[in-house]
Amino acid sequence: MSEPLVRLEQVKKTFNHLGRPLDVLRGIDLELRRGELAAIVGPSGAGKSTLLHCIGTLDLPTTGKIFVGGQDVTTLSGSRLSALRNRTIGFVFQFHHLLPEFTALENVQMPGLIQGQSRSHTEPRARKLLDEVGLGQRATHRPGELSGGEQQRVALARALFLEPPILLADEPTGNLDSATSESIHDLFIAINRERGTTIVVVTHNTQFAEQMPRIVQMRDGVIERDLLRGTAAGAGA
Repeated sequence: MSEPLVRLEQVKKTFNHLGRPLDVLRGIDLELRRGELAAIVGPSGAGKSTLLHCIGTLDLPTTGKIFVGGQDVTTLSGSRLSALRNRTIGFVFQFHHLLPEFTALENVQMPGLIQGQSRSHTEPRARKLLDEVGLGQRATHRPGELSGGEQQRVALARALFLEPPILLADEPTGNLDSATSESIHDLFIAINRERGTTIVVVTHNTQFAEQMPRIVQMRDGVIERDLLRGTAAGAGA
């Protein structure tokens, strides 16, 4: 069987809280293969977002190892880790973090512009991505002129701009109404199916989680249950 795209080995994360250690992750072993579509669920305080941040290398474990593409990221320097993250992982958060002074098109272009690509080079791809998420007609609108669901679609298009093999989402529909949430859920599933992108979503939305082929249930900093009910595009057990 091929090497997992992401592998965590006995990952522990401890924070200092009011002068005392707080164990948030207590020895996580987890593998994610190319094309998997997984939900991380559990009660508040279970460690879901911390786990997602460790998978995405936004945070590193106190102890344990994390491999991305076969490389142990816990050994990388800050600059090499940042470079690996930028080319490998896209992020979508509950709060969209769009730049308010820029249009939807410019926000989607931003990852390419930060890399030094020209506007003329990045614009066609950004327009194509906005079309894919159903916002081709809103390209010139700024975030303040868009609904919450539209802003989240822009954030999703931005996360896909550099074609990362991994997409991580932390409560992406937490602030949206049920109808808008469902449309965003469908979009994640379509991206996984059509692009083969490995997608991991932290969610409290039971309906969304139940659509996922894999559900990782956490409690008190450990994986309580890891249920694989089917396969997504290219997924493996």
